[in-house]
Amino acid sequence: MLNDSFRHQGLRRKLVQELREKGIINERVLNGIERVPRHVFLDPAFLEYAYQDKAFPIACGQTISQPFTVAFQTQLLDPQPGERILEIGTGSGYQSAVLMEMGVRLYSIERHKDLFTETSRRLEEIWMHSAVAGSNSKIFRVKASFGDGFKGLPAFAPFDKVIVTCGAPEIPKALVDQLKSGGLMVIPLGAGATQTMTTVLKKANGELEIIPFADCKFVPMLNDKAR
Repeated sequence: MLNDSFRHQGLRRKLVQELREKGIINERVLNGIERVPRHVFLDPAFLEYAYQDKAFPIACGQTISQPFTVAFQTQLLDPQPGERILEIGTGSGYQSAVLMEMGVRLYSIERHKDLFTETSRRLEEIWMHSAVAGSNSKIFRVKASFGDGFKGLPAFAPFDKVIVTCGAPEIPKALVDQLKSGGLMVIPLGAGATQTMTTVLKKANGELEIIPFADCKFVPMLNDKAR
């Protein structure tokens, strides 16, 4: 059974207060962050720092994003219960778990096989813990897939929303095609070390409304590679 102590829960409440002070105002996002035990997504060496607002390295040269980044990107996405959401870059699974806690039907794709295997197991454990402990929202099992994020998951499209958790040099056409009309994508755009968090709204006529927000740093989204 997942170990989520009163101390962990208290540290999460402090983290949520810190995120409020930094400008996160969506209470559903904050509630999701407060319910997800971030410490289970980190290497044991970092357990004492799990609820600091910092990014940390994980397997396969990837990172677990800092909680503010997760909260900010999720706030831009504004996921609603029951929406079908495609996540590109399962990574540690922390962002996935926050979305699951918010009651979405999540489809997630990861290109690193070892990371995919470990994270899929961890998300199943999170789901089982939520089912046993009870939750304020309905938790759906994530549909996790191993593959190329640039291609998305056309077999499960269309999606209400898409969230990309790695830095993309451009807006992938396949992901736009898999969005519903009126659907929203949140994506870090930029080919360099720093990207710009960006929303992409797919209008009814197929045109895209692109709005840039704050600078951010993500590991790169690599094309045509799954290993």
